[in-house]
Amino acid sequence: MTPLRVTWVQPEDLIAHELRQASEDGRDVTRIATRWTTAGGTTLPVPGGASTPPAPPALRALAIRLLDELAELPCPLTAEEPTDLAAIRRAAGGTGAGEVLAGGPGAAPRKRGAEGEGPAGGPGAGPPRGCRGAAPLGGLGAEPPETPPSVTHPHPRRPRGGAAHVTAGRGGVGEINALHAAWLGRAVGCLLGKPVEKLPLDGIRQLARATGNWPLTTWFTARGVPAELAAAYPWNRRSAPTSLAENIDGMPEDDDLDHPLLGLLLLQRHGPAFTTDDLARLWLDELPAGRTFTAERVAYRNLLDGIEPPHTATHRNPFREWIGAAIRADIHGWTNPGDPAAAAEQAHRDAVLTHTANGVYGAMFVAAAIAEAARTPDVHACLRTGLSVVPPRSRLAAAVRLGIRLATEEGDFDLVVDRLHAALGAYHWVHAVPNAALLAAALTHADGDFSGSICRAVSGGWDTDSNGATAGSIAGLLAGHPDALPARWTAPLGNRLATTVAGFDGVGFDTLAELTQREVRRA
Repeated sequence: MTPLRVTWVQPEDLIAHELRQASEDGRDVTRIATRWTTAGGTTLPVPGGASTPPAPPALRALAIRLLDELAELPCPLTAEEPTDLAAIRRAAGGTGAGEVLAGGPGAAPRKRGAEGEGPAGGPGAGPPRGCRGAAPLGGLGAEPPETPPSVTHPHPRRPRGGAAHVTAGRGGVGEINALHAAWLGRAVGCLLGKPVEKLPLDGIRQLARATGNWPLTTWFTARGVPAELAAAYPWNRRSAPTSLAENIDGMPEDDDLDHPLLGLLLLQRHGPAFTTDDLARLWLDELPAGRTFTAERVAYRNLLDGIEPPHTATHRNPFREWIGAAIRADIHGWTNPGDPAAAAEQAHRDAVLTHTANGVYGAMFVAAAIAEAARTPDVHACLRTGLSVVPPRSRLAAAVRLGIRLATEEGDFDLVVDRLHAALGAYHWVHAVPNAALLAAALTHADGDFSGSICRAVSGGWDTDSNGATAGSIAGLLAGHPDALPARWTAPLGNRLATTVAGFDGVGFDTLAELTQREVRRA
């Protein structure tokens, strides 16, 4: 019998991730890393989240001591990448809860660096080079243009305004058809990315090409994939039985849908004035520990150990800047249509249970962009609004600007992805920074078209199901109506969502839209 090894919480496994994260924060980890490796530890993160066999007691005890020592190291990025909401607002240029930037909702970020591909330099070009770890982030300070030129791509954008119900009621109290399309879009994008989650970029491309599905235009399938290729790049073990084209029968459970459901429960019970403590109690009541991962699992463990928010996000949590908070942000955007500042503030209160700095910015960026999508069909304005609520000198903002710029300049999205991976590939594939860049690039390159957005987000690799989900949510909201989403995507879901969140298993996306609209009206 295989011994139980709970993932994402073992000290000897956390230390390698924390050394990497601390280095990306600009901290000098050399001395601590040497002590760890001299004692027999490894600095390479373990795939899957738990090593076997367990570390000897002495090595585990050392890992605990070193995790605490790493937390005490000074971080040179604190001023440029704060977690406190007031400090974030000051850095972003806002002076009050009703503002996004001094330029107003949707205003483009202030100029923060020179155009071009050279290394960022000078005031506003991004964090100091030594604070980026191994990631070569040259040219990230360049500001995206207001209106991208037309690009050639295989997904022409669906014409807008053809039916009155597609755009009617946008903004205001929240339009139920748009919310329905957003929930559906999130599920479709997530499901598209599930079978290739954790695969390297080359593997995703080879699997799709083997079945004539590249550039990606529809679901992945195992039919026609040569046996040797399938062995070299195996589908995600847990997801393939429910997410390949031949297997889809409803929307299977995924944390990318569980967390929006929990966010809906949070608003139902506490309203938009919920506290971070309210969210923590909700998790303990409604979220099985086994359905949490990375930063969420560490925070959950911290709660059980008696550690209270916001320290749950920082105590021995090397995943604090990963994508987990961003996948919880949609509900805050959906329920604050036309008010990106309120959406970002709500997302911040949610995110600080588990994340800090760039991990929090990812959630604020998504929430604000979604709130803006409720009042404009222009995806580029939505992305500018998302950028406007986060510190412009942060690594996440710089990466998003890079993604937008590359997608604007390059007609071949494969080349956009290659350049993003070259610039940001040193980050972990679940980190918020590269995934936010890819999300922005996909939405920009597809001009907000639904199929084009989710296919680009998934085909770019990294956290495929999470990026597909958020791209689908934004593009679905922009489409404005579930009928505007192609039936090849929506029909296999059968208006049915599986989940372990109590009271929601088997729920329809139309019902979720109605429940979400009630919270909009209540607010």
